[in-house]
Amino acid sequence: MVKITKEAALEYHKTGRPGKIEVIPTKAHSTQTDLSLAYSPGVAYPCLEIQENPDDVYKYTDKGNLVAVISNGTAVLGLGDIGAMSGKPVMEGKGLLFKIYGGIDVFDIEVNEKDPEKFCEAVEKIAPTFGGINLEDIKAPECFYIEERLKKTLDIPVMHDDQHGTAIISAAGLKNALEVAGKNIADVKIVVNGAGAAAISCTKLYVALGARVENIVMLDSKGVITSDRPNLTEQKKMFATDRRDVHTLEEAVKGADVFVGLSKGNVLSQDMVRSMAKSPIVFALANPVPEISYEDAMASRPDVLMSTGRSDYPNQINNVIGFPYIFRGALDVHASAINEEMKMAAVHAIADLAKQPVPDVVNDVYHVNDLTFGPKYFIPKPVDPRLITEVSAAVAKAAIESGVARTPITDWDAYKKTLRQLLGQETKLTQKLYDTAREHPQRVVFAEGLHPTMIKAAVTAKAEGICHPILLGNEEIISKKAKELDLSLDGIEIVNLRHGREAERRERYAHILAEKRQREGYTFDQALDKMFERNYFGMMMVETGDADAFITGLYTKQTDTIKVAKDVIGIRPGFKTFGAMHIVNTKKGTYYLSDTLINRHPNDEVLVDVAKLTHDTVRFFNEDPVMAMISYSDFGTDSCGSPLAVRKAVQTLHETYPDMLVDGEMQLNFAMNRELRDEKFPFTRLKDKDVNTLIFPNMSAASSGYKLLQALAPEVEVIGPIQMGLNKAIHFTDSESSVHDIVNVTAIASIDAYVEKIKGVIK
Repeated sequence: MVKITKEAALEYHKTGRPGKIEVIPTKAHSTQTDLSLAYSPGVAYPCLEIQENPDDVYKYTDKGNLVAVISNGTAVLGLGDIGAMSGKPVMEGKGLLFKIYGGIDVFDIEVNEKDPEKFCEAVEKIAPTFGGINLEDIKAPECFYIEERLKKTLDIPVMHDDQHGTAIISAAGLKNALEVAGKNIADVKIVVNGAGAAAISCTKLYVALGARVENIVMLDSKGVITSDRPNLTEQKKMFATDRRDVHTLEEAVKGADVFVGLSKGNVLSQDMVRSMAKSPIVFALANPVPEISYEDAMASRPDVLMSTGRSDYPNQINNVIGFPYIFRGALDVHASAINEEMKMAAVHAIADLAKQPVPDVVNDVYHVNDLTFGPKYFIPKPVDPRLITEVSAAVAKAAIESGVARTPITDWDAYKKTLRQLLGQETKLTQKLYDTAREHPQRVVFAEGLHPTMIKAAVTAKAEGICHPILLGNEEIISKKAKELDLSLDGIEIVNLRHGREAERRERYAHILAEKRQREGYTFDQALDKMFERNYFGMMMVETGDADAFITGLYTKQTDTIKVAKDVIGIRPGFKTFGAMHIVNTKKGTYYLSDTLINRHPNDEVLVDVAKLTHDTVRFFNEDPVMAMISYSDFGTDSCGSPLAVRKAVQTLHETYPDMLVDGEMQLNFAMNRELRDEKFPFTRLKDKDVNTLIFPNMSAASSGYKLLQALAPEVEVIGPIQMGLNKAIHFTDSESSVHDIVNVTAIASIDAYVEKIKGVIK
């Protein structure tokens, strides 16, 4: 897990524009007419329409996509009662999560009021602004009263996420864990350590799933909550046990099937876990230190089914799996509440999702990701792109069926498509790349080990857990630079290829290279000279299996690097060239652009190879490629130069690969506009298809294309270059690459290397 320092956190929050969220216009506002429509006099018309029909507020304003994250700061994270203003960074953070996962706009509102009555009055008065209310970080027992009152007095969804978010996710996890263990929820004995807002809500939902109250023992700071204890709150009375034989946690967990911890760290011992029933389920959800560490729980007995609140262990109970999508579904039907039916629908949707085949950036046939339903995977990952469609749709359906929806949905396929388009793939692809690379981190060599950017990238990649980095260069200089940059090189291997101790390896590599290229002018002496060059030495590390992948390009001319790659690694059988792709993530979707790096002036034969390689690479990222081959002309309007080469390439592809979705030549505007293309060129093989892959006629056009998008739209994320067609995982950067760019390519290189290993095993 990446260590978060105070300095880094403060710098993150203050750098650039302070805070984490902003408000941006969604309508044109550049002309006087625009402003007159946006404000006076034009704004009067929607005001009058809403006055006549209040539900029209959803038609003419952002109310239907606007949630208030409201807190009084009395129970902020693990910090306690730090006050309303001090809790603002947390509320902004919650707003950020709403936006990036659910596409939901948020105003964070910090109310400086601890009196529940006055707090409710404040919220009730501002409620007309919003489509939903997310209560956050309000201490118990006041939070129970506040939520119940607001649910009664307001006609919009209200949810205290500290209660119900954890409850929904943990209930889904418990449902699946019990299935893995082969146990019936009605029969199991459950121990809940903690009696705060989250613990009470979790336990109530477990009962709704079928758990029996008489099988539940709940503990607070004083021990087991028994029915004869005086002065119990109404919430604790619900789960007070009549048993008189248990008083401590140690006594309570003996023979229990399930332990749910919502308390504090290190209160559950290994001996306690050993005393539990067969296949015990342990949800240690205290953060950041769980009630028992994952390592200790797993070491205590092999049959334990374990979940924590941490992202660095399997089966994380993370509220972000729930609240963005619960509110998304509620908002989309203009629901008047989030009721029990909607919460239970979310539970079942999340639980069912974990049983489905896990999507990933790598095509399923390569089996790169071994996440399958079982002890180590019974809760979906927070980055699973299906959550927004499956959970939101389930919640929306439940709202309609339970009668709290104002606006029904009839076309569910269209609704799910809208949800997928809502966020595009911005950041999600990168998250999936990192998540996949972490499953099987590979040994990645960084060529320019002396370059500060490359050192930072290697350290970041190590911290993210996506690879085992190897830096090439002088160890003393690298260590000195790392110290100057205040970077730790722990866990990072440094190889000084020019050091005397590497003489044997240089000779071994030289013999292999000379033998491989002996009919192409290579002698042993020439090959040995090459081994003092980082690109030759580093690529030979990969060629011989001393490493798995190689990153280069910050210093070296691209033409030189390409030649080395051809000499050392070689091009895949069946191809005459290799290529490179950039991925462009936009809110409209993800696009794949080729060839952006390798082939300067390709003829039709090279374009055929590039198209085939691009097709395979898009499939690598688990997408179905719909490919347009771009030119400045359309389908024969020019008969020389690059249009002719593109036309010949398309003809060859159509004849040789009839099932490949590719056509051209066509101009970019027709490729990107399906309606325009289909109307003017109804004969195209891409009819009714949205293009996601663009193959350009030359490197100049491809490179300019992605760089223009990068320059004009800073919010667009560009990943690459991604090498296509070499025999091993050799990947390139360029002199302008940032640390983030290199780490992204490193994740791809690590996945690429593992895929090659799997393919070798399958063969």
